[in-house]
Amino acid sequence: MYTDKVMDHFSNPRNVGEIENANGVGEVGNASCGDIMKIFLKVEDDIIKDVKFKTFGCGAAIATSSMVTEMALGKTIDEALVLTNQAVAEALDGLPPNKMHCSNLAADALHEAIKNYKETNV
Repeated sequence: MYTDKVMDHFSNPRNVGEIENANGVGEVGNASCGDIMKIFLKVEDDIIKDVKFKTFGCGAAIATSSMVTEMALGKTIDEALVLTNQAVAEALDGLPPNKMHCSNLAADALHEAIKNYKETNV
């Protein structure tokens, strides 16, 4: 059902936690399945220097949160804004169709954190 990459990111998630004094925070959720993702950013000179996540949800939700943090780290804000939920799923070698709509909110959470960063650091 799940790819090896999904299982790896679920079993060994990267970048778990919170960033104290984060300058961008985004949270999204899906009421139908209960997944909630929160992303914390530390941005310096328009580059994401640190990114952490806290996710309440299934294995796929944790895996996509982990993967999106790996994909965003070191990117500029504009580069991170073009990351999509589909790109996250592809980086994990796919997700089951029934998990795409609710578990793959990771890029949405990242985009919310970037939006928060832009609103509070102009």
